[in-house]
Amino acid sequence: MKVGVLLPMGNHGSPPDPWPTVLAFGQRAEAVGLDGLWIVDHTLFRLPDQPERGIHEAWSILAAMAASTQRIGIGTLVLGLRFRNAALLAKMAATTDEIAGGRLTLGVGAGWHDPEYESFGYPLDHRIGRSEEAFRLLVTLIREGRATQEGRWVSAHDAAILPAARPDMRILSAARGGRMMDVVARHADAANVAWVGRPSDPMLVERMAALDAACERAGRDPASLERTVGISIRYPNATTQGPSPDPTRNLDGSLDDPRIVADGLRAFAEAGYTEAMVWLEPMDIGALDRLAESVALLRV
Repeated sequence: MKVGVLLPMGNHGSPPDPWPTVLAFGQRAEAVGLDGLWIVDHTLFRLPDQPERGIHEAWSILAAMAASTQRIGIGTLVLGLRFRNAALLAKMAATTDEIAGGRLTLGVGAGWHDPEYESFGYPLDHRIGRSEEAFRLLVTLIREGRATQEGRWVSAHDAAILPAARPDMRILSAARGGRMMDVVARHADAANVAWVGRPSDPMLVERMAALDAACERAGRDPASLERTVGISIRYPNATTQGPSPDPTRNLDGSLDDPRIVADGLRAFAEAGYTEAMVWLEPMDIGALDRLAESVALLRV
């Protein structure tokens, strides 16, 4: 199982870490042998009973990391399809994948945090319909290099990705349920569910079963949809909450025994997950090095 980490770009606290800190974290992850750097895509956070928080813009960080690393995979977990013109996003992905030497996983989804869409002027209606049309156009352009689409919300007229399409680019998506499961089953190479701490988490089990059912409705072998998982790993010196207020959704690490996290990761590998995207708390170099020790044990 591959193991990567989320970058500290403002997703875990406020204010966002400055670029030199983000860069150092990403380059350290590559140096210690991790497999991926992952970014989230938001403009701001306005959550109930919490202070307003900002975050770095996703694609700017992604492109910078593509140029600042050599081996480690880079990916989006996940881009909001309603934030960007789908045809232009395909072009952006092709260019960034060129910069990265083919290391990009393009993760996309419908988005969920309405306050950021409203505040930046994006429509809130027909969330899945708009996302499905964008997804369909995006995949066609990336895979085939050219597309015409007349949609209700998303259209393109002989759009072309030149000098070349990226037919082998890995396209990942996330879905919480409903119609988006069918969109993922029809269009994605890989699916992700986050954030959990163990493979027996009822939410994870339920969503994976729903993805299996969606694949069957689409006439697709469920085994052909790669399964990935977002894992929340929390060490005792963490000062922020992490992605879930529910402590049972964390894999609790140890400051001096890397086997605990290694065993936790191994459980996901044995359950059939091909890649883990780790949300570390604290999201710093010390926790990163501890994770790397556990990953080394996992691979023995």
